[in-house]
Amino acid sequence: MRKEESHIVSSFDDELTRLNNIISQMGGLAESQLISAIRAISKRDSELAEQVIVSDLRIDKLEQEVQDFAVRVLALRQPMADDLRQVVTALKLSNDLERIGDLAKNIAKRAQVLNQIPPIRPVQVIPNMARLAQEIIKDVLDAYIENDAEKAQRVWARDQEVDDMYNSLFRELLTYMMEDPRNITASTHLLFIAKNIERIGDHATNIAETIYYRIKGEDLPVDGRPKNDAANFAVIEPNEAGE
Repeated sequence: MRKEESHIVSSFDDELTRLNNIISQMGGLAESQLISAIRAISKRDSELAEQVIVSDLRIDKLEQEVQDFAVRVLALRQPMADDLRQVVTALKLSNDLERIGDLAKNIAKRAQVLNQIPPIRPVQVIPNMARLAQEIIKDVLDAYIENDAEKAQRVWARDQEVDDMYNSLFRELLTYMMEDPRNITASTHLLFIAKNIERIGDHATNIAETIYYRIKGEDLPVDGRPKNDAANFAVIEPNEAGE
């Protein structure tokens, strides 16, 4: 390889490394935002919730940085095959991570409202559900850093656990609202929070699919995990008193 060609290859590798570093930074921030938003609910800490809302701008700026930098690389380098997949992966992951940040911000906004009203028992389920989503985010980011397709596939399969927790909490909250109308306000906010966590799980699985394609050059097998959103078809029976 001539000296000029070696320099070009080295420079391109540096650019890909920079993209990977920005994605890793975004992922760390998104994970931290989710943890803080849930802590704001558990601790009834509205100040922490406000910090989450304000900090979302950092993720937005990083996404824009990825978008601008990736477009520049595509235009100037015109990468092919594996190199092209690396750049496209960064673009897709930045979008999913930005959405995770937005969902964490939405949770923080709901936390501020919940902190103004008496707590109800089902709120205790939210941290467990969020902890599972946070583990999935961490594992999928590890798969990205380690270039591990098998780990990405395992993360993809775990989303069903988040869905199951959401469906269970959905039914519990509906029952709570039917038993006592005074629970409706708090239960409604918790339903939105649970749905946001479920959507975070969906974005994490999107990331897993993208990573798998990046490494293998093919889509994940579609014969595995079906999407099971049973909450869309939930039927809650009235109690024996007919209430």
